[in-house]
Amino acid sequence: MIFVNSMSDLFHRDVPDEFVLAIFEVMLTADQHIYQVLTKRPARAVRFWNRHHGEFGLNTVPEHIWVGTSVENGDVDYRVRHLRGLAAEVRFLSCEPLLGPLDRLDLDGISWVIGGGGRGPGGRAVDHPLALGPRGSCVGGGVAFVWEPR
Repeated sequence: MIFVNSMSDLFHRDVPDEFVLAIFEVMLTADQHIYQVLTKRPARAVRFWNRHHGEFGLNTVPEHIWVGTSVENGDVDYRVRHLRGLAAEVRFLSCEPLLGPLDRLDLDGISWVIGGGGRGPGGRAVDHPLALGPRGSCVGGGVAFVWEPR
């Protein structure tokens, strides 16, 4: 399993499409691996895929490339809707660090959710009661939930 751009965002506006195309070509060629692509910009991921999927001869992002978005609180839950617009076999949410309640997530089309605190030195711990919101949405929707407190 390979976490693509774990310390950056492949779909940041300053990353040229040519670079993203090259990354996708590698991921599609080396399909023996599972790739996790996490972005705070799922709308750009959708636009990218819609523009370029024909170059790969594919309609959907294949199941070995997992595309997810960060949803740290209710202020950015619109990212889930944007992610759902991506034609992908596996979509996931990273609710870490979970900074506020997420009590009513619409998880239609989402494969799994990670919840938890910040990672690394000085990472923020999260009160376990905050986990109840995304966990409850997962249980109600039959979606896998992973809790990583730190």
